[in-house]
Amino acid sequence: MKISFHGSAQNVTGSCHLIECAGKRILIDCGLYQGGHALTEENYEPFGFAPTTIDILLLTHAHLDHCGRIPLLVKRGFTGEIITTAASVELTRLILLDSAGLQEGEARYQARRAKRHSNKNKYHIDPLYTTLDALNSLEFFVRRAQYNTPLQLEQGITATFIDAGHILGSACILLELEEEGKHHRILFSGDLGYGGRAILRDPAIPPEVDTVVMETTYGDRLHKQLLPSIEELYDVINTTLNRGGNIIIPTFALERAQELLYYLREGVENKEIERNINVFLDSPMAISATQIFERHPECYDSETLNVSIDNDPFRLPRLHFTRETAESMAINQISGGAVIMAGSGMCTGGRIRHHLKHNLWNRLNSIIFVGFAAQGTLARKIVDGAEWVSLYGEEIRVRASIHTIGGFSAHADQAELLSWHSKTGKPKRTFLVHGEEKSMKVFADKLENTDVIMPSLNDSYTL
Repeated sequence: MKISFHGSAQNVTGSCHLIECAGKRILIDCGLYQGGHALTEENYEPFGFAPTTIDILLLTHAHLDHCGRIPLLVKRGFTGEIITTAASVELTRLILLDSAGLQEGEARYQARRAKRHSNKNKYHIDPLYTTLDALNSLEFFVRRAQYNTPLQLEQGITATFIDAGHILGSACILLELEEEGKHHRILFSGDLGYGGRAILRDPAIPPEVDTVVMETTYGDRLHKQLLPSIEELYDVINTTLNRGGNIIIPTFALERAQELLYYLREGVENKEIERNINVFLDSPMAISATQIFERHPECYDSETLNVSIDNDPFRLPRLHFTRETAESMAINQISGGAVIMAGSGMCTGGRIRHHLKHNLWNRLNSIIFVGFAAQGTLARKIVDGAEWVSLYGEEIRVRASIHTIGGFSAHADQAELLSWHSKTGKPKRTFLVHGEEKSMKVFADKLENTDVIMPSLNDSYTL
């Protein structure tokens, strides 16, 4: 029995781990590297294993850094079976098709750039994969996993998906392995959710195991509490409405958009915000993701499930879904009284940039950031206090009120990660992945009664 690490090894992206047991090779996740140019280029490199030799791929959830290289895996020869939950299948389809479109668009841009600069172009002209590649990869999603129901993958190999509470359909995966009379239980955390949030259940209590492979995204910090964050959201909305302005919220399409709709609906129903407020979800991808959420109440927590009996938990009286470009452009004619949610969350692309162009300069408006803003992104520049920003060739003055509201993270913080790990028994070894080196080291120092390992890329270990 062996395990090797081919992604998210001392970084927070590209999750991909390989188990070898009883003559079978099982992959856990196959995510895309995201970040700067060096990480993006890593996607084009060999996987560290031959895709043709992989028998089964188990997918923890549908975020791009966990599923984003599946089309490439198939393109390079994988012919095995992909297993995940029903909700993750739907979300993965949405995510992969969007990713393929972006890959094709970037390739076209680089091709034009190469023509202008002769052979000076340093970027790939061919897309990592195409829309057709993404569609082909979806054919390999054969079986659907149900929470807490063991699946026999091969003789001596059983997988059980356990609710991770991170995004819709997300799972930790328990593998029970047997080879030459030896037994081993290994648990992959995937990405763990933050307890007490709306819509989804809290992460399930993990089983006792021999080995743990766990994420450490926020292994070095604690989150702001959720309730004060919701109250702050309502306060900013009410203050801005009272002065006649618009509220602009850069929004990640998956999970964050649905969570905000849930809390906005609650605010209206509880009369904590104006009932006649116009809310625009101006993101085709977020709209599709919301509709997928509506189709999977089996993932809801009890509170959301009770709401869904009589109402749609994501619908407000004056909620507008705007898919078409013309509808999106029309929103910019609204001078006040609207909440506008659009992607991308870090303002690196998408419709949010148009809304910022039309609203940033107005003192009556408010911009609310509810997610992480990476260094160098437009969102980070605004959060850090830039007085002017460049949008579509124009210099725009930042006069709107800027607010950063924490507490909406979909990831467990240090305390919740430690609590989850403490319930896995006394594992002999704990592999830390999906975290920056600083975060991992801080978290490693907190763990007791286990041998902590922080693997590097392509490291291999005997179980």
